[in-house]
Amino acid sequence: MSRPPAKELTERELEVMQYFWRQGDATIAEVRDGLAAEGLDRAYTTVATLVRILTEKGFLEQLTTERPFSFRPVRSRDEVAGRLLEDLVDRVFQGSREELLLRLFDDRRLTRQERARLAKILKEQGQ
Repeated sequence: MSRPPAKELTERELEVMQYFWRQGDATIAEVRDGLAAEGLDRAYTTVATLVRILTEKGFLEQLTTERPFSFRPVRSRDEVAGRLLEDLVDRVFQGSREELLLRLFDDRRLTRQERARLAKILKEQGQ
């Protein structure tokens, strides 16, 4: 018996989605060529399989009915990032955002710009 398909993105699926979020609509060949230009050399059939899976999962939609098929993202990067981050907080930090923040700040010092952005967010949250 096979297990149900995962709703989360695999690393390879995320590579393809990153391309679509940067470029918008694209064909499979354009995605393959774009990834190759970024140093991610993937076979056409691999990219085609990933695009098919992403379409089945509801992350992409097919725009054309004639070849070459064109696709576009259905879910935004912010939406996907938010869901992945919520999942990370729930699974790794038992739902504690505080634990996540402490871990982030333990790993490296914030830049002046990052501190300013964080201060702005905290000020807005306090209102």
